[in-house]
Amino acid sequence: MTQPNYGPDFWDQRYADAAQDYVFGTAPNDFLAEVADRIPAGGPVLCLGEGEGRNAVFLARRGHAVTAVDQSAAGLTKAGHLAAAQGVSITTAVADLGDYAIAPGTWAAIVSIFCHLPLEMRRRVHAQAAAGLRPDGVVILEAYTPKQVAHGTGGPVNNPSRLMSLGDVRDEFPGLTWEIAHEVEREVIEGHAHSGRAAVVQLLGRR
Repeated sequence: MTQPNYGPDFWDQRYADAAQDYVFGTAPNDFLAEVADRIPAGGPVLCLGEGEGRNAVFLARRGHAVTAVDQSAAGLTKAGHLAAAQGVSITTAVADLGDYAIAPGTWAAIVSIFCHLPLEMRRRVHAQAAAGLRPDGVVILEAYTPKQVAHGTGGPVNNPSRLMSLGDVRDEFPGLTWEIAHEVEREVIEGHAHSGRAAVVQLLGRR
């Protein structure tokens, strides 16, 4: 089976094809919304693989200075439109996460929602994210686990090396205390691309 190349051209085309619609909707991810009050108030937040901006805009509306990073210029353009429509501003950075330098000791939160990277890149990015937190800062992550292949309701099920098990991904963030660390099955309804029962890992770790 040919594995998709989830590069900038793939995502630019996908977001452009959606036109005025948003592939994953405009509401924030449910897990992020549940735990957002654990982010230190007013602190800056970095959103990794942020796409069309739904989570970044949600956090900006809560008073955070948000930087959204994604490899898709088309996605981040739509993120800017969404922010403007909701009366907030966000900073955007078009970058491959493999090349993006996460400043150490800077962020009140680093958010990774369904950001499925190649394995070696993921390990590097996650280690940088752990080091990028301020004291008391948090990493918030939700991703699909290998069990998602059986569900097929979203995620890179044709490229299972990008899926994340709890044991593996938890160890990729050194030095954090885990307040939430589990695998669960839940309904994920986000736009037209995530729709139905899903197997996910949810993490919240604090520096």
